[in-house]
Amino acid sequence: MAYTPDKPKLPESIDELRARIPGWGADLDPKDRPSVPQEVFDPEFSGAHWEFPERQPERCPRERSIEHAFLTPVFGTSTPPRGLSGAIRRHSYARYSEARAAHWLLLLAADRVDVLESALRSFLTTRPDNPITQTGVRSELSHHGLSSRLGRNRADVAHHPLDPVIVLAPWIAGAAIAFVVVRRLTRRS
Repeated sequence: MAYTPDKPKLPESIDELRARIPGWGADLDPKDRPSVPQEVFDPEFSGAHWEFPERQPERCPRERSIEHAFLTPVFGTSTPPRGLSGAIRRHSYARYSEARAAHWLLLLAADRVDVLESALRSFLTTRPDNPITQTGVRSELSHHGLSSRLGRNRADVAHHPLDPVIVLAPWIAGAAIAFVVVRRLTRRS
């Protein structure tokens, strides 16, 4: 069972693992470990002072992997999922295993939607985001952006054409939505 001090059983025996994987269990014998004799080997002592750890209270519903029977004893509360991105995240955790690509692709899509939601939400404030200073676009000209990439055999050169699209897409979408809303409002009046 997860989160208990009990050691899970190995799917294969130690002899089977040692025969199948060269070098497996080289430090299994405490006498072979560099910390011996400082280490006190007690197979009955797990180090855990609990049978089951105290659980953090769940004040708002958190997403949970379907591989787990319940929510982890401790979890983050600083950025609870909200809006459309939160709905995508909750669907991903409720529907797909963490071993499925669909789970992670939905989480990536939720991150992109969250960026768009945050950009649109900033327009409702008195100090909206500034894409020129906050995305680092200006440093491309002032801090050798292009020359630091080209001719240096960098692995991330392949996605550089996509970077402006990823950075600018939420701003262009926000401007387009604002234009449509203002146009409809001015036509009605």
